[in-house]
Amino acid sequence: MLSEPMLHFMVMGIVLFAVYQWRAPADTTGHRLVITQGVVDDLVTQHVAARGRKPSDVELHHLIDGYVREEILYREGIALALDRDDIVVKRRVRQKLEVMAEEQASTAAPSDAQLSAYMAANPDRFRKPPIITFEQVFLGPVTSELAVLPVASVGRDTREREFDPVKLGRPTLLPERMTETESPIIARTFGRAFASALEEANVGVWTGPLPSAFGAHYIRVSARTTAVMPRLSEVRDLVVREWENARRQRARDENYAKLRRRYDVSIEAKPPLEQP
Repeated sequence: MLSEPMLHFMVMGIVLFAVYQWRAPADTTGHRLVITQGVVDDLVTQHVAARGRKPSDVELHHLIDGYVREEILYREGIALALDRDDIVVKRRVRQKLEVMAEEQASTAAPSDAQLSAYMAANPDRFRKPPIITFEQVFLGPVTSELAVLPVASVGRDTREREFDPVKLGRPTLLPERMTETESPIIARTFGRAFASALEEANVGVWTGPLPSAFGAHYIRVSARTTAVMPRLSEVRDLVVREWENARRQRARDENYAKLRRRYDVSIEAKPPLEQP
C-alpha cells in the first residue's frame, strides 16, 4: 500500500491542508480570529505615532484586547447586516475605493512640459494678481440721503483748489490706506466689485463715488502693478500640487464612469411636484 500513488496524494493533501490551516489569514466571516505578527506590528506603529514611544507590555496587552474586541463586534455587526443603509459606512467604503482608484492611476512625476501645459490650461490658478496701493474715503451707505458729488463731474482745476474728498468722509473702521496689497485681499475687505474697479481706476487722481460692500467711497490709486503669469520655476511646487489633485480627481471620475456602465439604474420615485 505504501507504493500506491493514491496514498501518496492523500498524505500530501493532508499535509497541505494542515500547513494552510496554520498559515492562513484570519477568518473574517467566522469565529476564528488570529492575531498575526503583522497585526501586532501595526498596533505598535499606531501607538508610536500617537504617543511617541513603544507601548509597554501592559499597554500592548490592552491594545491587543482592544483589537480583538473591535474585530469581534465588527464581525457580529456584519452578521446582523448593520452595515447596510448606513451612510457613514457607505462613505468610508466609497473613500477607500476612490483611494484605490487614485493609486492605480498614479504615474511618475510630471514633466515640465506637462506642468507648463497645465498652467496654460488653468491660468487663473497661477496668475499673480494686481498689487495696488490706494486711499479711500468712506461716504456712508449707498442708501444714504447725503448728496454724493461724482468726482468725474468736477473739473481738474476746481478739484485741485476746492474739492477735498477727505473732508467729506465719515468715521469708519475701514483702513484709510492699503499699501502694496494684492487684489484678492482687497476684495475680501471691500468686495470683488470694489477691487475690480481699483484695477481699472486712473492712477494718481481721486475717483468716485465707488460702491463697496459697505457703502460709497472716493478712492485714489497711487501705485498698481498688473496681473502677470509667473514662470514655472517660480510656482513649480504649487503647479505640481494642483496637477496631482487634478490627476486624482480624473482617476476617480474615470473609475466611476467605468463602474457606472455596469449598472442599469431606474428611478421609480415620483418627482416632488407630482407627489400628493
